[in-house]
Amino acid sequence: MQLRQPGGPLVEIERSVPQPAYGQLLLRVEACGVCRTDLHLLDGELPQAVSPIVPGHEIVARVEAVGPGVSEFSRGQRVGVPWLGHTCGRCAYCLSGRENLCDDARFTGCQIDGGYAEYCVADARFCFPLPEGVDAASLAPLLCAGLIGYRALNMAGDARRIGIYGFGAAAHIVTQVARQQERQVFAFTREGDTESQQFALQLGAAWAGASDEPAPEALDAAIIFAPVGALVPLSLHSLRKGGIVVCAGIHMSDIPAFPYAWLWGERQIRSVANLTRRDGTEFLERVAHQPVHTSVTRFPLAQANQAIARLRAGTLQGAAVLIP
Repeated sequence: MQLRQPGGPLVEIERSVPQPAYGQLLLRVEACGVCRTDLHLLDGELPQAVSPIVPGHEIVARVEAVGPGVSEFSRGQRVGVPWLGHTCGRCAYCLSGRENLCDDARFTGCQIDGGYAEYCVADARFCFPLPEGVDAASLAPLLCAGLIGYRALNMAGDARRIGIYGFGAAAHIVTQVARQQERQVFAFTREGDTESQQFALQLGAAWAGASDEPAPEALDAAIIFAPVGALVPLSLHSLRKGGIVVCAGIHMSDIPAFPYAWLWGERQIRSVANLTRRDGTEFLERVAHQPVHTSVTRFPLAQANQAIARLRAGTLQGAAVLIP
């Protein structure tokens, strides 16, 4: 399912199975999650994107063939492919453990054809081994919604009371991780979205309400998954002194002006940019020992446009996953 140009639909095409080059794996896709980043890609809001492109960066797949120079994976092995698909490995960011900020980074489903397909190729260095005996569709959201949520949660430091704004795929995973760490979660959704609020409470949130409501208690941190800039001052206004607002999306509408007094008191606003391979290794090891439940709605690959429409309309609880 290919995006020929931003603003258009995904189009079903047929082409030859690719061959792995040096350092690459040829992968047969088992499942691929549909991420909010894919909406930004379709809407032309990611300036780094190329066209045409096959989207999809929450890929669960089997190794079909191993390219030259690859020794750490074998044919038939299950692997996961995340958003970060390539870095230079030489710049100051890469050498200091911040490869997520590499200026020459390339991203799966954005500049590298992704998992909205039956087959894809990926740089073996940026693939993760995945467990057997687990439903592929349930694993797919971990590859971005889980990883970005985990990085955002780490950026919140040791915050005990966390507000989560926008209760979609990432939020439903990070809420479970936060509860495992004995943190309190306060879920903020669109006004009137009682279904998402009930979903949050079922996952262990201490409170759920509309995003324009004040938090019932002062927050130690807020994580914003919704791409709405107006949520930054709203969440900031609910923070205690020294608190942190973490903006966890790749794209957000403009942040409106707000009184300096809401920021004063050593409050902070931070953004999450991509992920590192270390994030992936740590998170996947964690969920192997403390599993999380992913709520998924499955769609055949050919119904990718319908899955995107459901995500855009906010009518999904959890994540959409495409099955070739």
